[in-house]
Amino acid sequence: MIITTFNVNSVRARLPVLTKWLDECRPDFLFMQETKTQDKDFPELAFSELGYRAFYHGEKSYNGVAVLVKDNLEDVSVEFGFNDNYYSEEDSEENRFTTRVLTLRHGQLVVLNTYVPQGKAVTSPDYDVKKKFLARVKAFIAHNSNKLFLWLGDLNVAPDLIDVTHPENKKNHVCFCDEIRDIFADTSSGLVDLLRLFNKNPGVFTFFDYRVRDSLSKNIGWRIDHMLASESLAKLAKHCEPDTRVRGWGKPSDHVPLSAEFEEFLP
Repeated sequence: MIITTFNVNSVRARLPVLTKWLDECRPDFLFMQETKTQDKDFPELAFSELGYRAFYHGEKSYNGVAVLVKDNLEDVSVEFGFNDNYYSEEDSEENRFTTRVLTLRHGQLVVLNTYVPQGKAVTSPDYDVKKKFLARVKAFIAHNSNKLFLWLGDLNVAPDLIDVTHPENKKNHVCFCDEIRDIFADTSSGLVDLLRLFNKNPGVFTFFDYRVRDSLSKNIGWRIDHMLASESLAKLAKHCEPDTRVRGWGKPSDHVPLSAEFEEFLP
């Protein structure tokens, strides 16, 4: 079984990249973030022609989460947003983050797909939103970590010094400051970082900024897309790595797909 996470930075703009990659790599599940597309405009037919069912919820030019599921996979359910009831004030659709959070269940497997708020700056109110978002993820994990559980997506935190280029220049960055890395470590406590399970080398990145010239060829990037598994699921993992080739294709996302392969397990 192959599971992939990919911040596509507009599913419609990236459709040629996505269909090419899907036709070549054929994951069982492709979880997407930042689809930037209203539901009425989601290119469902293009994915159906490749043998995938699509579940999605988005908005124009911003946010959006989705998952593509191979047609042969049964017993799949999907819901959007934090349906957690941990915070009584979080009743509105916006506060449940329905275009930032997707949960998929497939038998014993539970996957939480999130597009964590970036936060803008440590002095911004959006940074507080990011911290509260991660607190809700922590509560969700506590209720699901005893299952075959996987937290993935664009998590907007680089956890370690080796996960960014020139970390000395990013000490106050909203995705790398000490506080957010500590919060992220606490949120993901007990989960296994699948990429680091197989590759402990520095300079393995999933995000290459458009604004940095030749970022891919010079390997100037960030590792902010992650796959974090419960111990029971991590024991079934065989491989995990980003596909940086995709960043060099025509009209790419600034992120690249990150995939993990697992031994088959009964749904």
